Amino acid sequence: MLQTLLPILIFAALALGAAGAVRRIRLWRQGQRTPMVWRRLLLMPRRYLNDLHHIVARDKAMAHTHVATAGGFAAAMALALVVHGFGWRNPILGGLLLAASAVMFVGALAVNRRRLNSPTRPFPRKLSRGPWQRLSKSLIAYSVGMFLVSLPIVGFTPENLVGVAPNVLGGGVLAIVLAAVLVWGLLEMLVGMGWGGPMKHAFAGSFHLAFHRRPERFDDHHPDASPKKTHDVHRGSRSTALFPLDLTAKTLGVEKPADFQWEQLLGFDACVQCGRCQSVCPAYAAGQPLNPKKLIQDMVVGMAGGSDARYAGSGHPQQAGGIDVGKPGFGHHRGGPSDAIVPQLVEAQTLWACTTCRACVEECPMMIEHVDAIVDMRRFITLERGETPEKGAAAIDNLIATDNPGGLDNASRLDWAADLEIPRIQDRPEGVDVLLWLGDGAFDMRNQRTLRSLVKILRAGGVDFAVLGEEERDSGDVARRLGDEATFQRLAERNIATLSRYRFARIVTADPHSFHVLGREYGAFGGDYVVRHHSTFIAELFDGGRLSVAAPAQAETVTYHDPCYLGRYNGEFAAPRQVLAALGVDVVEMERSGYRSRCCGGGGGAALSDVPGRARIPDMRMEDVRTTGATTVAVACPQCTAMLEGVVEPRPRILDLAELVAEALVEPAPAVPETSTSSPSREEEPA
Repeated sequence: MLQTLLPILIFAALALGAAGAVRRIRLWRQGQRTPMVWRRLLLMPRRYLNDLHHIVARDKAMAHTHVATAGGFAAAMALALVVHGFGWRNPILGGLLLAASAVMFVGALAVNRRRLNSPTRPFPRKLSRGPWQRLSKSLIAYSVGMFLVSLPIVGFTPENLVGVAPNVLGGGVLAIVLAAVLVWGLLEMLVGMGWGGPMKHAFAGSFHLAFHRRPERFDDHHPDASPKKTHDVHRGSRSTALFPLDLTAKTLGVEKPADFQWEQLLGFDACVQCGRCQSVCPAYAAGQPLNPKKLIQDMVVGMAGGSDARYAGSGHPQQAGGIDVGKPGFGHHRGGPSDAIVPQLVEAQTLWACTTCRACVEECPMMIEHVDAIVDMRRFITLERGETPEKGAAAIDNLIATDNPGGLDNASRLDWAADLEIPRIQDRPEGVDVLLWLGDGAFDMRNQRTLRSLVKILRAGGVDFAVLGEEERDSGDVARRLGDEATFQRLAERNIATLSRYRFARIVTADPHSFHVLGREYGAFGGDYVVRHHSTFIAELFDGGRLSVAAPAQAETVTYHDPCYLGRYNGEFAAPRQVLAALGVDVVEMERSGYRSRCCGGGGGAALSDVPGRARIPDMRMEDVRTTGATTVAVACPQCTAMLEGVVEPRPRILDLAELVAEALVEPAPAVPETSTSSPSREEEPA
């Protein structure tokens, strides 16, 4: 019986899965259309094996589990189609099918074990339950059923094994049980891919890798990429610049799910609900109303239509189903492709809680771009509704009126350096090597100490530099992250016009946010510059032997806090540590450092939106510091300095890298005039 029924089951499941796949593609294509280049599907296998698994492999156990389960299923399904579907019952193919099913079974057991709940091994909070609890059992059912039904192909029958009736696999109770198990497995694995079950992540994820909105993130976009030529922990490169907004468009930003690019909807649908983004999100940890995993699932609900009632993971803190509020369950938010996202599907506070630190994007094994989606929705709220949080709105008003978020007179940008006689580039028509970009920290008394230290270092290193002075305007970072793309583009265009009038080899800045915007985002508007963060430039000065420092007078333990916009956004983790090594201090790393560094809480306009939570993000970061026993926190960002110094004392001291280097500099002794024995000059002769 099974020999007749099995091909029918396989082809019926494939047909239903194909119908579901067409439906799924139509859901994705509700978004804004871009050309669908089908040959990009050929890129999927390499991107899966190289780029996606490079991220998955950060969790070694899960990586091995995924290889066994996914690889076993793919091989078993392909072989089952050949052996059972088309009837090519070759013992060698049968043996391969048995091996693939066995490998899949081992992986499925590991998946199931991960989801068990016991006193010694509690259920991981970051994972979702519901259908995802069923998936591991479906994987086991498919692998066991396919293994047993394939045994006769290699000569193993119940008669050989236990001496029972020879045709029991072809009819009777066992055949019915096996058929039921296989139907269960085929429905989950094939039909569920297109019709919204947990396995849809495999189908959507494959297309997402092929049609990813940021192809620069993949190896195949870089001919010279290789395992030995990686960009820190990345394959490919860091594509982190926000996409420009067409200010002539009918709708500015994203109001409803159908306003997203179709590739973004595809990316949302690829979510595997693993909870990695949730576990690293600083806003979620602080109890603010943002869970990036739930946000992505909200977007999937909006794409397909319905409510979040079936969501079975942790919610947004402080909201229905969240971790701090007694409202039971979900189902309070609903939407559709043409319905407004805020507030029907997502509360505005959820979007404003984001610090744009990209920790979620960094950890996502499906390479989903959470931050792009959040900024797209902020753009609509800010530009179309004018509902930016109060402090954020005031900062934008100041940027429009005075070109800086504090509303200060731009002519006072260099008041802190009145005694330093810093050269201005307007007085250097021949050009300079370095244009020093001050950033809006120039108006902050605390950051002025960092800038004075940096000027001291540049002079000690013999650097030919100058500043723009009052012609420098805000880079536009805050406006852009708050969603005011119009103000950002105006500032960018004016800064680019100013910079075009002067000659310089590179720009150096102590502000990672300005560093990112000038180096990665101005290019879309015609401003292509060589930009260096001051940590990188100082490291280059040390490498060139242009700086001399004294050994520490006493032992000091330093821990370094990686700024998000320097590290995760731009991949600069090594240079700050090289600088600390050159100073000879004892460096101890926090548990969350490098690409997994915890955000200070000041980026993305979060310090202005000021969304309340259970704890303050900088307080949590300071606890990370205290566990190291360090006496000093080295920072490399004005916002990080401000946020960490806002933590109540006692706490370690906070110093920028430039301050640490300036403290240790050994400046050359001033030249002593030579004593002349010759006769005095005519001017020196006595009257």
